[in-house]
Amino acid sequence: MIAITERTGIETLCRQSARAAIATCGAAWRLARAAVALVIGAAALGWAATPAPALAQGQPVRVASKIDTEGALLGQLIVQLLQAHGIATQNRLSLGNTKIVRTALIAGEVDLYPEYTGNGAFFHADDKNAAWKDRQQGYARIKALDQDKHRLVWLAPAPANNTWAIAVRKDLAAAHQLHTLADLARFVGGGGRLKLAASAEFAERADALPAFQSAYGFKLAREQLLLLAGGDTAATLRAAAEQTSGVNAAMAYGTDGPVAALGLLVLEDPKGVQPVYAPAPVVRAEVLAREPRIATVLAPLFKLLDAPTLQRLNAQIALEGRDARQVARAFLEAQGLVK
Repeated sequence: MIAITERTGIETLCRQSARAAIATCGAAWRLARAAVALVIGAAALGWAATPAPALAQGQPVRVASKIDTEGALLGQLIVQLLQAHGIATQNRLSLGNTKIVRTALIAGEVDLYPEYTGNGAFFHADDKNAAWKDRQQGYARIKALDQDKHRLVWLAPAPANNTWAIAVRKDLAAAHQLHTLADLARFVGGGGRLKLAASAEFAERADALPAFQSAYGFKLAREQLLLLAGGDTAATLRAAAEQTSGVNAAMAYGTDGPVAALGLLVLEDPKGVQPVYAPAPVVRAEVLAREPRIATVLAPLFKLLDAPTLQRLNAQIALEGRDARQVARAFLEAQGLVK
């Protein structure tokens, strides 16, 4: 399932790169872009990627985002705000999962996207470092590591913490006194029936479900997982709410809006297993040097994005069915960030 999702994202990336090449600089530049696209594909399969040179002066800032609800929201906020300040952009939103988007950024196929500080532990195989569980220390560490290794600049983060979590149906929680992940471990260990809807990334990444299982002493078998393509919690939460294929629990994020409305309860993590996942724009250093206003334009926006605000905006998309573009525009106008 992962292979299909990633391959689709990469093929889309390649097609968009080829179209941009044809429209601009002719055959020679087309060949160069195709070469970079091949590098992206290789990197997504685990091979090394060679960073591409910066875009020429005057080229638009290529803004990407992940494929989930909040990724679309943050991406739209960034694109619309930059454009309102006269900074030309190219929309590459909802490009793919974490691996695809970050690979594209490092290789120079996109210039900027919103990422989460806690993912630095995974990116740099540094999950044993306690810094990731502290907001300021985690931000400082990923900022230094990415600048040194990849020439990526982390701009000012939002106050929200979009950490990974597990939500269960409220009727299940009430029947078995489930309030924390320790309670869930007791329930599963005692033979309780649990089936979790999650992305493959959540199920497999060492700092996600495996970290919860290790810390609290439970283990879900393969048949207790319903793995859904992509990383959108709107799909996992709805699967639990509707009991799709017997699902009664779901991967969730700390800023998910639909949890309570769908009759679910996020279980507390008393051991503090998860790092702090503060959303922040990440931009290639060459691009920021070319257009330094990016940092000053985006800082006031991200300062406003606390957990209740993101929960409310995410709910407008995931529950009310509103388009991310419209939700972003209404928020920017209400805050006086655009006219």
